Amino acid sequence: MARPALEVLQGGKNVEQTWLRELYEKYGSAVYRRCLFLLKERAAAEDAMQDVFARAMLNEAGFRGESSQLTWLLKISTHHCLNLMRSRKAAWTAQYARDARAALDGHGGTERAEARDWVRRALGRFDAETQAAVVHYYVDEMTLEEVATLLERSVPTIRKRIRQFALATGQTWSET
Repeated sequence: MARPALEVLQGGKNVEQTWLRELYEKYGSAVYRRCLFLLKERAAAEDAMQDVFARAMLNEAGFRGESSQLTWLLKISTHHCLNLMRSRKAAWTAQYARDARAALDGHGGTERAEARDWVRRALGRFDAETQAAVVHYYVDEMTLEEVATLLERSVPTIRKRIRQFALATGQTWSET
């Protein structure tokens, strides 16, 4: 039977709050970095990070221990941020273009801004599962097996999605 959120006490301490605090202290910076990488705005990344930990608290029973807590939190982070990006896509695109033009020198120069923009546009052409697979494979440098386990898909399915992304974006891909 699942514990009611924020009601289980152990030795005068709330077990849910202790568990969440430990997760936050251990993995908060990794979750924030993932959110910042995908959202590219500090305030949005901070808000998203808080949402991720709120979801983790509400869905503690959903953690089956098949992967590490970090992997579980990064999966929640990736899906949450990708959903945020999709929900504000039209407004985000125009705002990003204005901001990128205004702040190129302060954020790595034109080439880096163009590369980030290309990655976002390329990812936007694919479904959420392919986006997640690509981010986990290329950004997190996970193996195909790790991505397949995380996304609860077969290795051939993940291989196919990553190969489709590579072909559609003109990249060379080989399973190494």
